[in-house]
Amino acid sequence: MNFKDCVYKKDDFSMNYKVFYNENNDNLPLIVYLHGAGERGENVSHLYRHGIPKLINEGREIPAVVLAPQCPALCVWDNIVDKVKSLIDSVVKEFNIKNDRICITGSSMGGFGTWSMGLTYPSFFAGIAPVAGGGMSWRCAKLAKTPVFAVHGSADDTVPFTYSKLMADAVNANGGNARLLKLDGLGHNDGIDFAYRNTEIIDWLLNMRRNNFDYVPEICEEMF
Repeated sequence: MNFKDCVYKKDDFSMNYKVFYNENNDNLPLIVYLHGAGERGENVSHLYRHGIPKLINEGREIPAVVLAPQCPALCVWDNIVDKVKSLIDSVVKEFNIKNDRICITGSSMGGFGTWSMGLTYPSFFAGIAPVAGGGMSWRCAKLAKTPVFAVHGSADDTVPFTYSKLMADAVNANGGNARLLKLDGLGHNDGIDFAYRNTEIIDWLLNMRRNNFDYVPEICEEMF
């Protein structure tokens, strides 16, 4: 795959990102990948340590445009969801991505960020696939119309498996469609590598299409 290194700037905020793309990108989906805590900062080569960028660097071809932003050193994804959304919008426009074919995934801190992006923009993504993540389960009614494929190692002692189970159970309890794949015996980093290398998570993302763009209110919005 081809790639380019870019910098997103807005006011006094800046963020590095990579975009991976094919020779012909017509009608291809966009997959956003959010990295973990150790890849923050300014060294964009660190994006190749885990997940989808790692697989692409090893030679895997993915029939999609792949956006991999790099979180600034003193932030976490949950702090900058609006900046990530603005970057996504710019890449969607640049590559003429159809609005029903935008998906997001991420691992560890990026798994938390994936949940957070889905919860903040519940009418936007065709599907979300958090790996070894977690979040605010009390907000999960907002994901009733967004398919979820969560993956987590059962022996993860960095981000316990319970974090993903709480989220997936909350989505399903509110009428949603959340699948949780438990990777028996796998820990944090090995579980993340297995998720992207050996499960169907990437194919699942490639096949997602959104068909419901109705407004979803924030939890407790009636009290604002």
